[in-house]
Amino acid sequence: MSTEMPPADADVTEDAILGGRLVLRQPRRGHRFGHDAILLAAAVAAHCGERAVELGAGVGAAGLALAHRVAGLDVTLVELDPTLAALACDNAKHNGLADRVRVVCLDVTAPADAFAAVGLDAAATDHVLMNPPFNLSRNPSPDRGRRLAHDADAATLVQWLSAAERLLRPGGAITLIWRADGLADVLAALAPGLGATSVLPIHGKPDASAIRIIASARKGGGGALTLRPGLLLADATGKPTAQAEAVLRDGAALSLARA
Repeated sequence: MSTEMPPADADVTEDAILGGRLVLRQPRRGHRFGHDAILLAAAVAAHCGERAVELGAGVGAAGLALAHRVAGLDVTLVELDPTLAALACDNAKHNGLADRVRVVCLDVTAPADAFAAVGLDAAATDHVLMNPPFNLSRNPSPDRGRRLAHDADAATLVQWLSAAERLLRPGGAITLIWRADGLADVLAALAPGLGATSVLPIHGKPDASAIRIIASARKGGGGALTLRPGLLLADATGKPTAQAEAVLRDGAALSLARA
């Protein structure tokens, strides 16, 4: 299958990720993918023959990066916005991944029967990954796409994790990225039905507080919380670290994916 992308229109750009291994179309304005999507994909401990679902997939950056890293993995991208869902479908096709990646246009908070109607049955998924909206903004963006991707109310995380838990088979894993100052909220939301939690802090520069956390937990899992050594994105001069380059440019897995 050819991976040549069709010409971009005035409202869409084509952007390379993973050192050019994938080229994705995305809206010129509003929410645009960044490092969070690639870090999320790198943290999922998926294997060939398994099934993964990305909730709130946007144009598919995380799910497609995961599919690129893990050969033979079946991926479903769930996205509410029909424009972004269409771009995600296009991106899967033109990166040669359409045989293993499909896209459904669906609200993450939809009931179980709506998920089942598009082939996402309860307790049938090995991995769920997600980058939920995590800004509790008093001044939401006027751009609808950016607002949906970034702004949340207090119930958003619980709703998304409830959907993920329903989709997962027993022992299946949820992986999410969240702002670091919301770690307590993440742990509280995971507690009812997800355990064996591991947390990886992401630091933007040395001697600075973490800016993101990636958390992974298993449905029905037990055991103590594990706090993993953090990932440093840049050194004191602002130069990307070798570990960050390996993940963001070369597609290497993070320690959570090697657990």
